[in-house]
Amino acid sequence: MLEGTIKTAWGAVMDESKNPLRSFPLMTAHMMMQILAWMWSVIFAMALGSYLVFGVTVVGHALILAGVFGTLAVFQRAERQSAGASAET
Repeated sequence: MLEGTIKTAWGAVMDESKNPLRSFPLMTAHMMMQILAWMWSVIFAMALGSYLVFGVTVVGHALILAGVFGTLAVFQRAERQSAGASAET
């Protein structure tokens, strides 16, 4: 059942005698298929690129936040030690 559905869908898109471009001359239909293939390649590349960039962005933001909180922890510890040292004198 699934195999038949896949074959039908494949034929509806990729078979020049079945797809909607069948009424065009073969050279024109071929050129249109090349343009459509290029368009879909760009779409999928941009979609994948967005996901990859998102991952890099998340890691970058996590590193920035870790740096901010690390700096805050060091400064707070220094303040506590400074307050303790001045209370002892």
